[in-house]
Amino acid sequence: KGRLTITETTPSSKVALALDMEEPFEGHNIVEYTLNVNGGSTDVTWAIHGQQPYIGKVMSLFMDCDKMIGKDFEVGLANLKALLENNLKASTS
Repeated sequence: KGRLTITETTPSSKVALALDMEEPFEGHNIVEYTLNVNGGSTDVTWAIHGQQPYIGKVMSLFMDCDKMIGKDFEVGLANLKALLENNLKASTS
């Protein structure tokens, strides 16, 4: 449970969001999508930055957070790629 708010946009290169979580524990982070043109394609980086509360530090000793949410990042990026490719096809038809 929480809220996600767009805080910054730079056309064709960046979107930043404030991620304020209430449950399962309180957390305040910045989410960034950065786009870099690389030849005929675009590299997309999706990152989360912020302070980790004490309980999060303890949990990270026993859990691999990358394994926990890494699949969600991969699915989200794959969905973004499919959406953009479909929009590109539709705009060139």
